[in-house]
Amino acid sequence: MKTLFLSVITFLFSMNIQAQSTNTQTETKTTILTKKDSDGEHKTVKKEVTKEVQKIELGQEKANTINIPTIDSPVMVTTTTKITNPDGSTRTVDVDRSSYYESSGNKYKLALDASGYVMTYGNSKPALLRKTSTNSYIYRLKNKVAVGYFDTDGNLIIETYDDKSDKVIIEKFAVVK
Repeated sequence: MKTLFLSVITFLFSMNIQAQSTNTQTETKTTILTKKDSDGEHKTVKKEVTKEVQKIELGQEKANTINIPTIDSPVMVTTTTKITNPDGSTRTVDVDRSSYYESSGNKYKLALDASGYVMTYGNSKPALLRKTSTNSYIYRLKNKVAVGYFDTDGNLIIETYDDKSDKVIIEKFAVVK
């Protein structure tokens, strides 16, 4: 019985002694945005988690050596952004497109808000972008409603239908790097 017990304990401890198969690094960045207005203070919490995972690959074993060298392998980086709104609701954004964009010589700021993005230019009324189920956005500014999406270069493309010419007008907002 004593031998069986020691064998089981030895087996369980040996299961925990295994080589690490991946290098994992996680970085969390939290930003708290506080807005004060006539209703009081509103806090929006933006939590951005960046996870880097790299598989460990071994190189060729060299004769008469104990250690095996490792080979550089590609690093998979995933970024997830969680936004907690002042009302307590939380939403997850796969790719945060907040940045500055330029169109026709004007510079626009695109920033996350409670339910999508807000695009501002100077002191004018902000345009709203709301995500649809087809990975595009509804763009709304005053009486203009259009469809927007991000191209492979990260630029914002807004497509508006013109009743008079019966054509779609494409406006490109280039991301400022």
